Formats: sequence, C-alpha cells, structure tokens
Amino acid sequence: MQMGAHVDQTDPVAEAVARGAEVVQFFLGNPQSWKGPQLAYARGAGALKQAAADAGVTLYVHAPYAINVASLNNRIRIPGRKLLQQHVRMAAEVGAAGVIVHGGHLGAEEDAEKGFDNWRKCIEGLELPIPLLIENTAGGDNAMARRLERIERLWTAVQAAEGAERVGFCLDTCHAHAGGNELVGLVEKIRGITGRIDLVHVNDSRDQFDSGADRHANLGTGNCDPEGLAEVCRSSAAPLLLETPGGVDEHVADLDWLRERV
Repeated sequence: MQMGAHVDQTDPVAEAVARGAEVVQFFLGNPQSWKGPQLAYARGAGALKQAAADAGVTLYVHAPYAINVASLNNRIRIPGRKLLQQHVRMAAEVGAAGVIVHGGHLGAEEDAEKGFDNWRKCIEGLELPIPLLIENTAGGDNAMARRLERIERLWTAVQAAEGAERVGFCLDTCHAHAGGNELVGLVEKIRGITGRIDLVHVNDSRDQFDSGADRHANLGTGNCDPEGLAEVCRSSAAPLLLETPGGVDEHVADLDWLRERV
C-alpha cells in the first residue's frame, strides 16, 4: 500500500525520499491564485517525471482551491474550467497519476441541480490525459460533495458526461468527519455510490463531527475516531496521502501511526 504526504513543490521527489514515502502530492504554483500553473521544479517537467520514475515515487497534483466548476457565476465557473484544464495538462507533463479538485459549492439559495449539471458540462469539455479525482468537502450546506446524498447526485451527473471513465474519487477523512459522515463504514457507502475510491487524504480533524470546519490535525491528535480513520485506510485499497500540519518529522510520525494500524 502506497503511503505519503502533500509536500513542498520545489522538489517533490526529494521530499518523498526524506519521508520514506512512495507517493506525494503537490501544487503547481499558488493554490489561492487564479494564475496558470507554474512548475517550481528547476529542471523542468520531463526531468521531474524521470526523477519520480527513478525513485519509484508516484506523483499527484492538487488543483487550486479557487476552482469551483459548479458555480452559477460565469466569472467563476468559466475561468475555473480553463484553470483546471491547464493544471491537468501540466500534471500530465510531469507524469502525475491524477489531479485532485474539490467538488465546489453554490450560494445558499441557488439550485443545486444546476451545479451538478455544470459538473457534467465541465467533464464533457475537458481533455483528460490523466484522471481527474473529485474530492469530498467539509463545509457549506449547498456544497456539491459534502454529504453522501450530494455525492450521489454529483456522481450521477458526472457519469452522464462523455469522458466520465476518466473521473475518479478522492476521499478526505477530515472533510468527511467535519461534513457529518461517520468514518466507520464510510468506504463501503462511498463505493456503493461511486464504485471506486482512487485516493485517500488521511487527515485528523481539529473540530467536532459535522462542524463544517476544514481544519486538519496530525493523526491521533484531533477529533476523528481513530478506529474510523484506520478502517478507511485499511479498506480503501487506495494510496494514502497525508495533508497534516508540519514538515518531515511530523509526517514521519503520522506515517508511523498509519503503518502501525494499516
């Protein structure tokens, strides 16, 4: 089972080696920015792809947080689609196994069905040389991927799109807990909806169950049920990626916590 962490983008492979990790995730530029992707690795995309292959490290790219392809606002949705496409293309150049993007949200009074249909249109308009993994989110009552019922409606819309076979699912444990989904038994429920889990973001939560707060904590230090965390990791049969606070030392401790239980 591959285990690793979200790392600094300057040299993701070196960061993986420092943690004893088989898989890492990183950003292509500033995750809060609307600017196009920027590769921080000085030797270029081809060299990063080769370095990862030589080290036996699998790469994933996380899309910018600003992207919300479900939005009913053209000035958010359309630039978001363009930015997502740019990140997918650069991620493919570095040999990434996939790009992770949040499910997005609408305003409180907006029609959720329009948001789900915007996801369908987005998938039909994308070129996907590598998989796009939709991630569940923690907050917002009109979020596309917070609660299981919404994830099911989102998945139904996505599966209606041409190109749906290139879309997968990323399960975030902190987001699930904060979003009101019990971790014990969650993998079976998600698989019942999507048929797949391609990646797990393994994070404890600083906040209480169903808080709606997306604040990650190191494993075993937060409010997630430890057995629930371990069960998700054991039963997912997917790569496990930490997005927990800290650097090498903290991530090594979290990876040790995982290996003891998984």
